[in-house]
Amino acid sequence: MAALRLRQLEEYLQQLEVFEKPKVLLEQYATSAHIASHMLYTAQSQFNDIEGKSVADLGSGCGVLSLGAKMLGAGYVVGFEIDSDAVDIHSGNCDDIELHVEIVQCDILQCLPGKFEGRFDTVVMNPPFGTKRNAGVDMRFLETAIRLSGNAVYSLHKSSTRDYVLSRAAQLDAKGTVVAELRYDLPRAYRFHRKASVDIEVDFIRFETNR
Repeated sequence: MAALRLRQLEEYLQQLEVFEKPKVLLEQYATSAHIASHMLYTAQSQFNDIEGKSVADLGSGCGVLSLGAKMLGAGYVVGFEIDSDAVDIHSGNCDDIELHVEIVQCDILQCLPGKFEGRFDTVVMNPPFGTKRNAGVDMRFLETAIRLSGNAVYSLHKSSTRDYVLSRAAQLDAKGTVVAELRYDLPRAYRFHRKASVDIEVDFIRFETNR
């Protein structure tokens, strides 16, 4: 069972500060409280992968997934984030709601897994989708996540890449299962966006690692 009800979790996550000036090269889009709460609540209520577990959040941004995991009773949470501005927002969110999670500023694709290989029960993430100049970055995030986790990885990926994502995970000795099909409401955050928002079809996938 989850420590909070789904509605409570979403309400708490809605209170967190998010990016004011997202950086296009990092594909910074805040994970919505709605999506984050459903991801984490599912991970706990259906698979018991959060409460009492060690959890890593890759590309943790403003800390929505990290702090949500802590709210659901995770024993130990570490957010890994490359951007110093995002780290500052994440840290401020921790202070505001009086919850502590570890925050490590680093380039996960250069610094991990290292000593963290296999050290986390569960990895959660909303990786860059690999658009613009970052083709393939989503798969590099996934490879890193699988190497960090001794149990399961929860991640979001564009539905149009589903077959490739599941195939690549199998090559990495992880079994991927699409838990839900979502519509990611991507708000207009950058100058090149012509529409107020765009719905992207996204898969919420659980990867079983069992190391």
